[in-house]
Amino acid sequence: MKRVLLIVVLLLLALGGWWMFHGGAKQPVSQAASKVDAATLKDPARIAKGEYLATIGDCASCHTQQGGARYAGGRVLPTPFGNIPAPNITPDRETGLGDWSFEDFWQALHSGKGRHGELLYPVFSYTSFTKVTRDDALAMFAYLQSLTPVHQPAKSPSLEFPYNVRNGLNAWRALYFHEGEYQPDTSKSAAWNRGAYLVQGLGHCNECHAPRDALGGQQSNGSLAGGQIPSQNWYAPDLSTQANGGLAGWSEQDIVDLLKTGQSARGTAFGPMAEVVARSTQHMQDDDVRAIATYLQSLPPRAPVAEQKSPLDLRPILAQGAKIYAERCADCHGKDGNGVAGIYPPLNGNSSVNEPTGINAMRVVLLGGFAPVTAGNPRPYSMPPFAQQLSDSDVAAVVTYIRQTWSNKAPLVQERDVIMYRHTPID
Repeated sequence: MKRVLLIVVLLLLALGGWWMFHGGAKQPVSQAASKVDAATLKDPARIAKGEYLATIGDCASCHTQQGGARYAGGRVLPTPFGNIPAPNITPDRETGLGDWSFEDFWQALHSGKGRHGELLYPVFSYTSFTKVTRDDALAMFAYLQSLTPVHQPAKSPSLEFPYNVRNGLNAWRALYFHEGEYQPDTSKSAAWNRGAYLVQGLGHCNECHAPRDALGGQQSNGSLAGGQIPSQNWYAPDLSTQANGGLAGWSEQDIVDLLKTGQSARGTAFGPMAEVVARSTQHMQDDDVRAIATYLQSLPPRAPVAEQKSPLDLRPILAQGAKIYAERCADCHGKDGNGVAGIYPPLNGNSSVNEPTGINAMRVVLLGGFAPVTAGNPRPYSMPPFAQQLSDSDVAAVVTYIRQTWSNKAPLVQERDVIMYRHTPID
């Protein structure tokens, strides 16, 4: 019933959006008529800057399919509304950006519109990229135009009705898209502003670390407050380091270490964040990483979460979990849950362990935990999967034990939760 109502609402929004906003298709600006000349795009310094910015933006992660040419597209991005393949952004004239002008690229990045004025699906994070400055966008375009062209035609999205009606995006954009470059806060330091620009814009951290509603829009009061990543079944934790925040107690160095090496004294990057570290943040300049840490440490405290009283008798569950933990986990993570510095991450006070849903802990126990290989940690320790050794009841018990022992006070998980995620792939 909820799905039917949602489809009806979306259909009405689509029709309303078409009537309110529909206009003629925009004609693309040819390379010859572009305001940006060829010499500007071939400037080596600008191209180098663009390569660095594209790395910060983690563009290759989405625009490169497994085993495919870098930036040639083809990777299928899952959403709750259907799958959308990322396009080819190499300078191939037929299938990539070869015939695009900078004005076309700027329109896509800043306004979320394609070369012919078509509305882009927000799986492309233009809700964040709109904050990127024009100069930075020009550098990124120059870099992309310097790549070797790869001929790889685009695949079509597989979206159900009414999500495949592009004009419906007009209504969605009216609700959730706020177009505009980042505006510095003059009351804050240069480092804070740089960090805010990177987190809110190129880094597009809110795309994962914010809750979303039924229409896939970010909740207005949930900036960096944590949320389940749609269709990937991982939980991106709250990023506040203040009281009740997901990173409460994390120091600047803890944040820097995680982003540069994939591991810190407070935790290790697994799942989608491991890929972000491997492809993007480990390559950031030290000043930029510290600027991000400065900004994250300024996020406000969060409201305390009311303790959830379970009607179940937890004593047998915790006893079962304690036994499994002693047999399977304590040798690495310690009886006190504090791990081994630089080798095995702590579970006590770990933001990924304590996130509201328990998804991350369940998936790591079932499927294993694989930290990223980075220059600062070239041979990381990994955690083996226990899906074959532990039953659903065992996994629920040990995860509940971990989430309710030492300083941890997170809600229990149940067998039905484990069943849901046992067969969900990591990526």
